[in-house]
Amino acid sequence: MRPRPGPALVIGGGLTALLLGVAALSQVWTPEPPTRIRIAMKLLPPIKAGLLGTDHYGRDVASLLMAGAWNSLAVAIPSVCLGAAIGAGLGCLAAALRGPAETVALRVGDVVFAFPAVLSAIMLGAVLGSGPPAAIVAIAVFNVPVFLRVTRAVALQVWTTDYVAAARALGRHPVAITATEVLPNIAGVLLVQLTIQLALAILTEAGLSYLGLGIRPPNPSWGRMLADAQTYLGAAPHLALAPGLAIALSVLGLNLLGDGLRDALDPRLAARR
Repeated sequence: MRPRPGPALVIGGGLTALLLGVAALSQVWTPEPPTRIRIAMKLLPPIKAGLLGTDHYGRDVASLLMAGAWNSLAVAIPSVCLGAAIGAGLGCLAAALRGPAETVALRVGDVVFAFPAVLSAIMLGAVLGSGPPAAIVAIAVFNVPVFLRVTRAVALQVWTTDYVAAARALGRHPVAITATEVLPNIAGVLLVQLTIQLALAILTEAGLSYLGLGIRPPNPSWGRMLADAQTYLGAAPHLALAPGLAIALSVLGLNLLGDGLRDALDPRLAARR
């Protein structure tokens, strides 16, 4: 009999599904056009004008929130996937080849990890210009050393197993062993790490947009909504509450999903709790 999914997996999966659903829905329907300006209706409270009120331009906050979910994921998902692909590839090679290749990969990862995503975005913005491409590259670069170290650690454990030793005894190349024996056995760990890093990427994208380095106006962004709301905290607190709660629930959902997947893939962890 298969164990029931834990509460972390259920709650995290539900919140993540809600995030993805809202983002997808925003591409076909929103209560109002997200960029529609109605100065006569600015700073109206929730219910009086739409579900979540209006901002300082009279735009519908609920529509901005829905469209912002899509824009946030449009930066977070590609950046994490790109960082995971590069980092996991380097981590697998470091574990397979060892020696100088492993040392070089780890030292390069240490250098990259020394530059936070925000600082990387500022430097890349000077070259590429501020906007989604610079934010995607900056977050991806930040994720490379994370996946490199995680992949190398779990891959080294797999390389000590009997079936890998048998493959080596048959004379198979380390790269072939990595593709057929190592990667399938570390995919679960990488999936868990992917969900955790996706939560951090959403948070980072919001921070970059808050600083003007992410999604460009008039395209909606949760970070930009927070930046615009800080001037009106006393008169219209709902402007900050809506995007702040959206970011918090998205990050919470992805973190719980990661914890739930980790427990589901390794029941021994769940049994200890």
